[in-house]
Amino acid sequence: MAELRHSSSIGNRVTASPRKRDDVTASSSPLVPDSAPNVDDDDDDYRGRYPRDRFRSFCSSHLQPLFPFFFPDESRSHPHKFKISLFLLVVLILSLVVLISSVVHRLNAPYLCKKDGITLQCPPVKEPSSLWENPYSSTTSWKPCAERREGLKSDIPPENATNGYIFIHAEGGLNQQRIAICNAVAVAKIMNATLILPVLKQDQIWKDQTKLEDIFDVDHFINYLKDDVRIVRDIPEWFTDKAELFSSIRRTVKNIPKYASAEFYIDNVLPRVKEKKIMSLKPFVDRLGYDNVPPEINKLRCRVNYHALKFLPEIEQMADQLVSRMRNRTGSSNPFMALHLRFEKGMVGLSFCDFVGTRSEKDLMAAYRKKEWPRRFKDGSHLWALALQKRKEGRCPLEPGEVAVLLRAMGYPKETQIYVASGQVYGGQNRMAPLRNMFPNLVTKEELATKPELDGFRKHVTSLAALDFLVCLKSDVFVMTHGGNFAKLIIGHRRYMGHRLKSIKPDKGLMSKSLGDPYMGWASFVEDVVITHQTRTGLPEETFPNYDLWENPLTNCMCKA
Repeated sequence: MAELRHSSSIGNRVTASPRKRDDVTASSSPLVPDSAPNVDDDDDDYRGRYPRDRFRSFCSSHLQPLFPFFFPDESRSHPHKFKISLFLLVVLILSLVVLISSVVHRLNAPYLCKKDGITLQCPPVKEPSSLWENPYSSTTSWKPCAERREGLKSDIPPENATNGYIFIHAEGGLNQQRIAICNAVAVAKIMNATLILPVLKQDQIWKDQTKLEDIFDVDHFINYLKDDVRIVRDIPEWFTDKAELFSSIRRTVKNIPKYASAEFYIDNVLPRVKEKKIMSLKPFVDRLGYDNVPPEINKLRCRVNYHALKFLPEIEQMADQLVSRMRNRTGSSNPFMALHLRFEKGMVGLSFCDFVGTRSEKDLMAAYRKKEWPRRFKDGSHLWALALQKRKEGRCPLEPGEVAVLLRAMGYPKETQIYVASGQVYGGQNRMAPLRNMFPNLVTKEELATKPELDGFRKHVTSLAALDFLVCLKSDVFVMTHGGNFAKLIIGHRRYMGHRLKSIKPDKGLMSKSLGDPYMGWASFVEDVVITHQTRTGLPEETFPNYDLWENPLTNCMCKA
C-alpha cells in the first residue's frame, strides 16, 4: 500500500503539469542524453542556463505589481491597480519627454545673459578671457535680421490713399536727431501716413544749421524704405502756406506724451492728420515707446537706424582713414580702443555732481550752474547732499583719472592705443594729465588728420560728431564714461553687428565705493573690477520691460543664428 500511495502521488504530481510531463517524457527518451538537467533537483542551475525563463520570472516578481496591464490575467483580476499603473506609466513617459527636450534645448540654446536681481548671469565659456574680444560663443548665437527683404511686395498704399502727411523737427545733437528720425518713420507707418523729410532743428547748445542732406545720404534713405513708408523730400505743392506748418498751432500736435503707445497715435493723432491732411508733431523727443508698440514697428526702427541712415560717402571715407591710421600708428597692425569721454563743461554742470578741484573752480562752476539751470540750482544749499547721493548711485560722469585707474585694473597696458572722442574737457590739460600719464598713446581726430582734411567738415558740427561716431563704432574696444544717446547708439550698433566687439560700460557705483574706501588694496580693487566687468562688455543680453531699444536691439531686431 505504501508503494501504491507513493507511486500515485508521483503520478498526480507529474500529470498536474503538462510541461513537466513532457520534460519527464523527454528525459526518458533515448534521443535525449542522460546528462540533461533535472529541473526539480537543481532549480538555480536551470534558471542560469535559460535566461528567457529568468527574465519572465523577474517580470513576474518586480514589474507585475507596477504594470499589471502587461499581464492580462492580473489586470483583469485587479482593475484598480491597472488604472494606477497606467497613470504611472504616462507620468514616466511625460517625464522622459520633458527631460530629453530640456537637454536638447540646453545643447541648442543660444548664448544669452539673464538678469538675476541686479546681477547679470552669463553662460560659462571655456575660452580664455581676452582684452579685445568677447567670447566666440556669444558671437555665433545671434544674427541681424532687420534688413530689408528683397522681393517682398510693398504694402504702402497709393499716394492718393494716404491718411495724410506728417512733419517733425529733429531736435538736439546728432544722435538725438537720429533717434527722432527713426521714430518718425515708425509713427508714419503706424498711421499709414506719408513722412515729409525731417528738418534738423538748431539746438541751443550745438548751435548748428546743418540740414539732413548735409550729413546723411537722403537718396539711400528714401529708396531703402520705399516698401515700408512713403517719404517725400518737401511739403506738397498744393499746400501753399508752408510757414503755417512751422508756426501755427492749428497745424501742430503738441499733446504727445513721452514714450507714447501705438494706440495713442491711432486714437489721438491720426484723426487730426486725416482732418488737416498735413500736421506737424512737436515736440518729438522720445515720443514713441518700446514695449507698447508692435514688434514689427520696433524692427522697422532698427531697419532705419542700422541700414537706411547712412552718412554721406565723404564722411564714411574720412572715418575709414582715421580708423586705418589708428590701427597702424605703431608701424604694424594693432587693435585700438575708442574712449567716449563725457567731461565737457556742459556735462559737468548739468550732472550737478561734485568733482575734485580748487575752491576757485568750484565757485565758478556754481555760478555757471546758477546761470544755466536756475530752477534746479535754487540757492545751492541742497546740492552737496544731492552730489554725494548721485555719486554713490553711480550717476556721475567718470573723471579722466578715474578712467585711467579703471582701464589699468582691467589689464590694459600702458602701450594701448586710445582714440578719444570728446569735446573740450573741463579743466583742460591738468584734468587730462592722470589719464595721459598712465596711457600716453592718446589721440584725437585733430591729431590723426591734417587741418585741410578736417576743414571741409568744420562748417557742420554734426559732421565732426559723425566722424567720432564711426571711429568709435569700428574700434576694437569701445569704452563709455557716462550715459547718453551717443554711447547707447554705439553699444547697440556694435551688438547688432554680432557682439564680437567689446563695448565696456563701467560700473560707476563700484568705482565710487572702491575709490572712496581708504583700506582697499590694489589687488582687491583689481579683482572687483575684473569680476564685475566680465559681463559689462556688450554681450547678448535678455531684454526686460521698458528696455532701451537703441542700446539692446536683441529681441526685436536679431534672430537666432
